[in-house]
Amino acid sequence: MQSVPAADPDPTPVLALDGITKTFPGVKALSKVRLALYPGQVTALIGENGAGKSTLVKVLTGIYQPDGGAIRVDGKEVSFAGAQAAADAGITAIHQETVLFDELSVAENIFLGHAPRGRFGLIDWAEMSRRAAEILKSVGAEIDPDHKLRDLGIANKHLVAISRALSIDARVVVMDEPTAALSHKEIHELYELVETLKAQGKAILFISHKFDEVFRIADRYTVFRDGQFVGEGQIDAVDEAALVKMMVGRDVSQIFPERQSHIGEVVLDVAAMSHPTEFADIGFTLRRGEILGFYGLVGAGRSEFMQALFGITRPSAGQVTIDGDATALTSPAEAVDAGIVYVPEDRGAQGAITALPIFQNVTLPSLRRTSRSGFIRLAEEFSLAREYTSRLDLRAASLDTAVGNLSGGNQQKVVIAKWLATKPKVIILDEPTKGIDIGSKAAVHAFMAELAAQGLAVIMVSSEIPEVLGMSDRVIIMREGRMVAELDRAEMTPETLVRHAAGI
Repeated sequence: MQSVPAADPDPTPVLALDGITKTFPGVKALSKVRLALYPGQVTALIGENGAGKSTLVKVLTGIYQPDGGAIRVDGKEVSFAGAQAAADAGITAIHQETVLFDELSVAENIFLGHAPRGRFGLIDWAEMSRRAAEILKSVGAEIDPDHKLRDLGIANKHLVAISRALSIDARVVVMDEPTAALSHKEIHELYELVETLKAQGKAILFISHKFDEVFRIADRYTVFRDGQFVGEGQIDAVDEAALVKMMVGRDVSQIFPERQSHIGEVVLDVAAMSHPTEFADIGFTLRRGEILGFYGLVGAGRSEFMQALFGITRPSAGQVTIDGDATALTSPAEAVDAGIVYVPEDRGAQGAITALPIFQNVTLPSLRRTSRSGFIRLAEEFSLAREYTSRLDLRAASLDTAVGNLSGGNQQKVVIAKWLATKPKVIILDEPTKGIDIGSKAAVHAFMAELAAQGLAVIMVSSEIPEVLGMSDRVIIMREGRMVAELDRAEMTPETLVRHAAGI
């Protein structure tokens, strides 16, 4: 653990977390972390994807209850049984992904759950509209509080979410990637809002992947890595290089399988692929036996591009060539027929039908192989499922077990087995080890290496820097929907990945 010079004496923190631990099945999301938020100061919480930042925010706002440690407000230990308890303590959050209601008015969204009341306990609609207008004005939003939310653009909806968070008398304001959907002008207005909140004595937790924002508005920093506290201090006592080192300082040499790459001819050629809103001008080649990593921070557009490559969404421009033949992939079925398969990040919602047994999930895209004259042959289904699940060392009582009853790692193996059974040329693995335990990660990594050794072309989308460094032959780095760098194995370092991804 990195030592940090002692900071100057501070007043009592408004909110302090000490030794907070939160564990989920197979994953320790937070391990004895600490955090202190001071009145009139902005503390930046810094860490790569998976560092535990989102889990901490949910603990702060009462959505999760910690398994250990203490939460203190004004030095007194408290517990938040739910989100309302945290709000009652004056803690509010502005999330990157807001939950708003299109059919309600702007004012109704702002005061949902705590609308001003008049006589007989009825909602005072005029007062609600007036107070909503005041809050909107304070954040620089020129929005009619009586308009339906559905009539607003994304940026204005985000300002409504900010206004909603400020509609309670907050002492602590959590801003989780608050500028993700804002224009340059709106970002500047958000900075001014932060200064106003500081002047009012509010403690602010600011979470951002953008280092220019951190150094622009933060007074202090706290760094997490792999769910653990790494360091903290005054922002003016640290530079970008030191923060990057604290974020990613790990040795990956002992975690991933040793592999000798035998890279063959080009199997996939993507040229100038664009989407109206998600990504632009993506182009690269992929060779047999190669693992090509895609790295980027939240909002980089990696998954959106992969979904277009698999035919889920339609690009506005570009060309895809497979084994020298130009191909128009307008649906997942066409992509599978052409030899491209996609293992999505959200395996529960997109990758598997959790109520069905393992064998039916595995054989679902391969029914032409397991049926005759329109009738499915059960013996062939079991044979095909057994072949591919055994290669992945799937642990289950039987192939009749419902996928929803499996661990996260075994669910991931089912989804991978399903697509491998189609005998693809290219497999896209989107966050292949997200949310699974260390043992299952090792099994997936070993199998990825085996696939590449057999000549399969692999695209791996990952937010875990050690995984990118340990498994990729090359890496493409995306930022804000565009490719910003392409590095070979000799050029890849943790610092280089973060610098390109964050625009440093």
